[in-house]
Amino acid sequence: MTAEGRTLRVRPLLARLARFTGRTLWGEWHAIVVDPVRRLARRGPSGLLLAFVAAFGVVFFHDIAQHPTGALWVERLGGVRAELPLWLSLLRTPVSLYVPALDLPVWAGITQLFLAFALAELALGRARTLVIAYAATLAGTLTARLMVALGPGWWGFGLPPEAGQVLDTGPSAAVVGLFTYLSVVRHAPVVFTLTGGSMVWESIAVPNLAGREHLIAVAAAIVLGLLHGRGERLRAAVRSLRPTRRRPSRTPPSVPGPTPAADRPGHTQAKVSAHSLER
Repeated sequence: MTAEGRTLRVRPLLARLARFTGRTLWGEWHAIVVDPVRRLARRGPSGLLLAFVAAFGVVFFHDIAQHPTGALWVERLGGVRAELPLWLSLLRTPVSLYVPALDLPVWAGITQLFLAFALAELALGRARTLVIAYAATLAGTLTARLMVALGPGWWGFGLPPEAGQVLDTGPSAAVVGLFTYLSVVRHAPVVFTLTGGSMVWESIAVPNLAGREHLIAVAAAIVLGLLHGRGERLRAAVRSLRPTRRRPSRTPPSVPGPTPAADRPGHTQAKVSAHSLER
């Protein structure tokens, strides 16, 4: 085949690929950016309540942790490690969403945290945003405990006991979970690649406990995103399978009509009197 023939065959493929890429990016722009901005214009600053609370919480705990006494209280309130008892880890997990990691720049983390909670709150609502953020964080925390409990080996899944002393990821697992959930629900493969793909690359490049927790958060968000909207469909299917009860038909009460003259008491007495007179 000549070079000109190959060019003629490749051009339609490139044109289709360019159109597909353009439609995908345009759809993601509207789903991830334009639609939340329109909702923000309708709801006003109150639509960013969770984002402001999350950012303020990270700044608050970061400032407190700069002092020795404050760092001790931050550790007691939101420091989660796999070596802690389960009940204590569960008690500290909600506060750990606002405790920044010590080895990461706090202002970059605040920007990502604010953006993730803002987009999720505008697109999903406050209740679902909190559920997704907490579920992603809790999934990473519990899986880390399982890895440490299994110990080294297990085809690379287990971790040595020293990993149980490492501090939990903090709000980063919630941020990754929210971005992943949004990308699955809004059908945004580019956003999914930038979030989930970056976590995969991080876990390969730096194989530590935080990278594994991020992968678990991504997996939990994918499962929750695939289950989005299935609950209402399942309830509708169950309702359709239930036997319908027929209500008894209520017939209106019959209105008594006029009594015939032959059945009236006075008419009967008159007939008896007339009969007696004929005798």
